[in-house]
Amino acid sequence: MTRRGGSPAGTEENVMSKTKNRIRESNLRYRQSLGQHFLYDEALLEALAEAAEISPEEDVVEIGPGCGSLTRHLCSHAHRVLSIELDERLIPLLQAFMAGDQNFTLLQGDVMRLDLNRATEELRKPFVVAANIPYYITTPLIQRLLDPALPVSRMALMVQKEVAEKILSGPGEEGWGPLAVRCRYYCEAEKVMDVPAACFTPPPKVDSSFVLLRRRKEPAVPVRSEKDFFRIVGAAFALRRKTMLNNLCATFRLDRETAKAWMARAGLEERVRGEELTLEELAALADVLESESAAGDEKGADE
Repeated sequence: MTRRGGSPAGTEENVMSKTKNRIRESNLRYRQSLGQHFLYDEALLEALAEAAEISPEEDVVEIGPGCGSLTRHLCSHAHRVLSIELDERLIPLLQAFMAGDQNFTLLQGDVMRLDLNRATEELRKPFVVAANIPYYITTPLIQRLLDPALPVSRMALMVQKEVAEKILSGPGEEGWGPLAVRCRYYCEAEKVMDVPAACFTPPPKVDSSFVLLRRRKEPAVPVRSEKDFFRIVGAAFALRRKTMLNNLCATFRLDRETAKAWMARAGLEERVRGEELTLEELAALADVLESESAAGDEKGADE
């Protein structure tokens, strides 16, 4: 049997078993500053690739391929894989290791600075994102990938276990916050498996989780203005353990009577905490904000 990437399936185990040796022989030192923690367990890597639910017709953007351990498995499932790697030292290793995979493309650059729409313009749309995300950019990267302008169908992400718990949190729970709201608004989230720190080289200080975020066809709740919705979300968690009434006053510089009126129009009790609000309740308050902004614009135009 031949893999779609072009190399015989029977040789894959032998090739991949040499990954650690390739790194060792290159004298490459792992960069903690880049969050480099690599996986080498072949059974685990294949399980992760399968969990991403990639079909032969889909293209994949892999963020942080490292030494290519997961990349080879992704190529065996996908139509095409575009891997984005920041560390220039890894480029020659990746190019040599993936030379036999005809459906592989490598791009060196910082995913947080690249024009992702331009970088992915030749890929089939929508595409899948797979990533072993460095912990220090987890939240900003997920927020960037959730941009409605980016045609992503789902994201298969290795993240810190604590972050996974936040993503899966609901109203009133400790992890419920801006990241959880944003993920639930745009996606259906599922934790596929936990991955102990010992599975990585070098091992991180904490365990990880592999999560799947399936992009919704439409956001979970309708809102008049997404900008105002996320302004309200920011206000809700600006001062944790405070009431939403106090957060409205502090964020939008409202007097208490005006804030109470906003709460009443949204059908909310005055003493409810921001961290207790559901998506629907946040959306209702966002629509009040939108209507107030629209009324202010009309008044300004009349004057």
